[in-house]
Amino acid sequence: MVGKFYFKLGGIFLLTLCIAAFTACQNSDENKKASKDIFAMDTYMTVTAYGKNAENAVDEAVDEINRLETVLSAQKKESDIYKLNQTGSGTLSEDTKDIVSEALKINKTTNGAFDISIYPLMVKWGFTTQKYNVPSKREISKLLKNVDSSKIEFDEKSSSIKLGKNMKIDLGGIAKGYTSSRVMQIFKDCGVTSGLVSLGGNVQALGTKTDGTDWQIAIENPDKSSDYIGVVSVKDKAVITSGGYERYFEKNGKTYHHILDPKTGYPAESGLKSVTIVSDNGTLADALSTSLFVMGKEKALDYWREHKNEFDTVLVEDNGNITITDGLKKVFKSNFKFDIAK
Repeated sequence: MVGKFYFKLGGIFLLTLCIAAFTACQNSDENKKASKDIFAMDTYMTVTAYGKNAENAVDEAVDEINRLETVLSAQKKESDIYKLNQTGSGTLSEDTKDIVSEALKINKTTNGAFDISIYPLMVKWGFTTQKYNVPSKREISKLLKNVDSSKIEFDEKSSSIKLGKNMKIDLGGIAKGYTSSRVMQIFKDCGVTSGLVSLGGNVQALGTKTDGTDWQIAIENPDKSSDYIGVVSVKDKAVITSGGYERYFEKNGKTYHHILDPKTGYPAESGLKSVTIVSDNGTLADALSTSLFVMGKEKALDYWREHKNEFDTVLVEDNGNITITDGLKKVFKSNFKFDIAK
């Protein structure tokens, strides 16, 4: 039976800071707004800056997005990740090293809920190519043997890396958040005091709005793409959401979403529809939005209680129940009933 296919494009971009960027940013007008909508790394992005040097700051961002698309893509033959997946070992560039280092740390703290070596299973399911397919249990079992980031040998000082046998990796689950944090830094270096970056379900804000009030970030309703479950007020924060509704396909009457459980190789069935992370660390927020989705509500809240100084979260369950963590009680507003976890 031919299935129905639905997806929301997602992707990643990063920004690297350099002296040239700062020099270029010094020539634009004071207090000027600049904004660009672009499509890169398989996602639609909006980069907006306000204040001094905003236009050049945005231009530098777009240039760097295009450059890093070549560096980090698992599909482009000239990229670091593609080459690493072909050879199984090598020396990483500064951009790739930073993300891999953080990914491996989060893999440990989440007890494997976040795992960049899930990539071959993503390919087998067709989520990387949009040629959707339901693998056999045998195929999944075979590929699962190679999913284990703890087997990656990585030396941060030398940037050398060696993958496990038959292992391949992809950074798509963490690099957008890393990117948004780097965008914030390049804005600061360019003298920008107020800005916003949006990459689908990833948003990160610099400072406040130009009138001094907090940014109002809407959290999408997983059941209605044109609606939202609530609004969180933030400044200098990333607000990143992951959910099964973002990319999925239907086959033989069953829906399969793109967030795979590294322990089973199948789409995670955790009882959650979406997870939003609010943190000043965009990299962490991106990875945890996936990790907590895989964990399910109770384990996700237990993890938050152990790391509550690093992030807060909004959990939406399959039954529609909404739970927010205590750190958001003064900044989250919703027309829906919600519980507050402590």
